[in-house]
Amino acid sequence: MKSSHRPFGLPAAVTAAVLLLAATGCSWTDAGASVAVPHPPAAEADLCRALEKELPDTVAGLERSDPEPGSELTAGWGDGAIVLRCGVPRPEKMSDPNSQAVEANGVNWMLERPEGSGPRFTSVYRETYVEVTLDERYRHDATPLADLAAPVEKTIPCGLDPECV
Repeated sequence: MKSSHRPFGLPAAVTAAVLLLAATGCSWTDAGASVAVPHPPAAEADLCRALEKELPDTVAGLERSDPEPGSELTAGWGDGAIVLRCGVPRPEKMSDPNSQAVEANGVNWMLERPEGSGPRFTSVYRETYVEVTLDERYRHDATPLADLAAPVEKTIPCGLDPECV
């Protein structure tokens, strides 16, 4: 009688992968954030690429760790604590005269509070929309926007005359 030492009769490669994950303490949920990549028109995508080159290595003290899939239109810090997407569609909430907004170092942002997550901010009065999503620890704290304001102001032109602020 032939005996197999592999659990559940799995192929050797699968067994090895399972054992490696167990031994290192990794899990599939340890991966960085995953976000939808925007698909803006070409001119807006060019602005987003310029923004990507200016983004800081740290935001609110958190190191840069871009979400998956990798794209010049997305960036992240702190393994998903702060996620930026450039070239997003105009949010419906922007038409709401009662929507809330904040200003951070010369850049205006519309605030949304999606159910079950931290705040989401979308730039206003710019030639393309930049969205910044923060996790729960920033529920009442928009300070990460201060670190992102200068790159946005430098690379995403004002869409209003004479100025955005």
